[in-house]
Amino acid sequence: MRSMTGYGRGECARDGIKITVELSSVNRKQSEIVVNLPRDLEPLESRVRDEVNRRIARGRLTVRVTLHSGELNGGGRAQVNVGLAKAYARELQKLAAELKISDGISLDLLLRAPGVLKNEADVLDSEVFWPVIRKALAGALVEMIGMRETEGTHLKEDLRKRVKVMAGSIDRVERAAPLMVKRYRELLRERIQKAGLELPPAVDERLAKEVVYFADRSDISEELTRLRSHFKQFEGCAKSKEPVGRTLDFLAQEIHREINTIGSKAMDARISNEVVKLKAEVEKFREQVQNVE
Repeated sequence: MRSMTGYGRGECARDGIKITVELSSVNRKQSEIVVNLPRDLEPLESRVRDEVNRRIARGRLTVRVTLHSGELNGGGRAQVNVGLAKAYARELQKLAAELKISDGISLDLLLRAPGVLKNEADVLDSEVFWPVIRKALAGALVEMIGMRETEGTHLKEDLRKRVKVMAGSIDRVERAAPLMVKRYRELLRERIQKAGLELPPAVDERLAKEVVYFADRSDISEELTRLRSHFKQFEGCAKSKEPVGRTLDFLAQEIHREINTIGSKAMDARISNEVVKLKAEVEKFREQVQNVE
């Protein structure tokens, strides 16, 4: 079991290229990946996403890739974009004619135009950088996943405590359930006696039918069985090595639904009191599940 929050950092230097990758993740029901790459390395964004998606199932994850250009070789060579320089020259000549400016267009002016003159370090082949980025990203993922697993261990223990508390309440509800019918029968007899009526065989027979109807209507054995099944499913999730956050989301909803059904069926103060405790505990369970990958 893993948490959805974590941080990781990885570095790789090779052939004069140095890359740093930082990862940070927070809670999110679905997977969302935000990739920040240097402009010249943006063609590699899909590859970065694929690498992350293979290791991360849920959460909002931010990837920051930094290129340390000072480490590059051959940074002294320059390249001139001749086509762009010609385009600038044509447009500047048109502008000079329109404004009736006689000064010629100098080479210095063209070289200072954006994009005409580039240092070799700025003219990057993204494919050359991919092996370095992938290694740095792998290191960052290992570190971040380790942090998520450590926090996930604490989450698992907390969730187990919540389930244990709910299981204790369910045991008490199960013990109280058989007494509920007996108390209902006694309550009906008390009401008849308070009304000053006797209990001839015919009335007593109708009373028995009412009690049977009540017992059938208030039977919560199925709900108790399903709740115990959900608790066993949770333990299976706790032992799983796969992402279980969505499964736990579903279990939390089902547990809450069964508790609500018990509350609507059980006409007993002690059971109602346990239902209140169960609702409070399952809400805490649901909140913690939102942190699980």
